[in-house]
Amino acid sequence: MERVQFQQEQMLPELKDLVQKSLFSQSEVKQIVKKRTQFETALVRRIPKKSDFLRYAAYEMNLEQLRRKRVERLKLEKTAPSISDYALVRRQFQIFERALKKFKSDVGLWIQYIQVAKREGARSLVGRITARRVQALQLHPRTPALYIIAASHELNHMSPSAARALLQRGLRLNADSVDMWREYVRMELGFVEGMKRRWTVLGIHEEGHPVAEAETTTAEKDTAPLTPEEIAAEKGGDEGERARQAIMDGAIVKSVILSAAKALPSINLFSALEALIRSYPSEERLRTALLDHLYSVLKDTLQGDPRAVKMLATRKLRELTSQENSGDSVTDEGEEFVNALQVANESFSLAVSAGSANASAMAEVYVEFIEEWCKLPTLDPNLRAYLVASLRKLARRPNAPPLLQAAHIRLTSPSCEAL
Repeated sequence: MERVQFQQEQMLPELKDLVQKSLFSQSEVKQIVKKRTQFETALVRRIPKKSDFLRYAAYEMNLEQLRRKRVERLKLEKTAPSISDYALVRRQFQIFERALKKFKSDVGLWIQYIQVAKREGARSLVGRITARRVQALQLHPRTPALYIIAASHELNHMSPSAARALLQRGLRLNADSVDMWREYVRMELGFVEGMKRRWTVLGIHEEGHPVAEAETTTAEKDTAPLTPEEIAAEKGGDEGERARQAIMDGAIVKSVILSAAKALPSINLFSALEALIRSYPSEERLRTALLDHLYSVLKDTLQGDPRAVKMLATRKLRELTSQENSGDSVTDEGEEFVNALQVANESFSLAVSAGSANASAMAEVYVEFIEEWCKLPTLDPNLRAYLVASLRKLARRPNAPPLLQAAHIRLTSPSCEAL
């Protein structure tokens, strides 16, 4: 109980400050002391539980949120920071530190601690925690999340080479991790954007304009050591211009996509990378080039895979859906949409008609595609009829998988036609 008594004494100055600022009343402070005493008592038990630490930390987080709301509501005058301005956040960090001493091999605690520190803007603390990643990675070499967090920290500190090395190291041990490959591609996309910004500062353009000496000196002072790609791209003459153009065209990103496909030939990987590339704020020219490359690699890697066929067939439909979500005008009655739906259906129909070894699986995915669109209440009735007719045609073929006929019956039943 001496530990509990010590913690009670430590909290007195901050609680007194909270009362003096009229942020908490005396009765509220008594409740805070009572709750903290309960938490501390639980932590000094012979075998403390991880959940005890997390509940304690959550309580302190809620308490800090309440304090901030009251500061905002009361519109207190800005003065020099006092102990109550940072004590509640500091206590959260202390709880996680104590938890990690007990459960140093718990990956979840490492991740939560870093997330809390990031949310509170404690950059130096995030750096110190991440610096301890060596210990964490040694304990959990097959935990992708730790590599991703560590690489993110390096990127935030303008060190793409270190981030790249961390992710490459992690991928050697976790080549089957979709998350790691996605983050690796995201990092390289960020590298392209970072290079563009750097070249703008240096006065380097795609045309290969020379760099003024004063500009170079200033820019280099504000950036981390150059990567090999940067060094090549910032050379003069044709060599530098070719290197710059290759980066702008996504050569590095394309290489990572190809490596990912070889290491993890999975439709989940391609779906994750497609979503990332579509949502990443890149130039349209680069985005289109990367998607073209991704689909080309997909076609070569998962040739004949039903899910791959669907992804390739419905590419244009997803592009139109993406435009609609971004605010562009796209409707299911427009000529572009009608053509995209027709192309997707015909591509799928050919794959089903091919009668490959996985004909049943291909038919199942085709039925999924037909039902997805036919059950949309906004789909034009003529387009729905077109899709159902295509399904019927395939279902009547000799040796057609029975599920095609079953799907046709479902879609032509009175209850479904009424949709």
